[in-house]
Amino acid sequence: MADARKPGAAAEGAEVVPKKKSKLLLIIIIGVLVLVFGGGGLAFMLMKKSPAEDEEEDVPAKLAKAKKKEAKAPPIFVKLEPFVVKLQSEGQESYVQALPELKLHDAPSADQIKLLMPEIRHKVLMILAGKKPSDLGSPEGMQLLANQIRESINATLTGEKVNPALEKHDSAEPGAPVRAVFFSSLIVQ
Repeated sequence: MADARKPGAAAEGAEVVPKKKSKLLLIIIIGVLVLVFGGGGLAFMLMKKSPAEDEEEDVPAKLAKAKKKEAKAPPIFVKLEPFVVKLQSEGQESYVQALPELKLHDAPSADQIKLLMPEIRHKVLMILAGKKPSDLGSPEGMQLLANQIRESINATLTGEKVNPALEKHDSAEPGAPVRAVFFSSLIVQ
């Protein structure tokens, strides 16, 4: 009988030892998971900015961030069809032929431009028709024309009114659909 008890006692002892080891292992795993998730949550909360911090950022810092983001993504260009418009008279008839290209902020803006193309073309024609040959005779005049076209198209895409103050800046506001307007060709006759 002593022999019968020994194998039974050994079997009971074998069962008890793995239960203690598995409980210890389970407690260790749960502790590690709590530390990992707690540390991750703490890191997230510390790295997250509050809305007050966002408002404190000044405009130059926002522009710098927008330029960095823009520099990472390849530019998207949309070529508009050529425009031929009679200019305002300064003694003789003059015409302008312009081939503008738009540098866009993102790909969805290109789709939106295609949808609104008739309205955009009309606004660009109206801007060109209001110019005199002397307005387009200098690089500054050509840049002002590009800025006016950019702001007019941005206003069309966003549904806002044109801000004449922005026409004097060579760069668009951060997040504006059209970043810049370039002329592949601009001929005044």
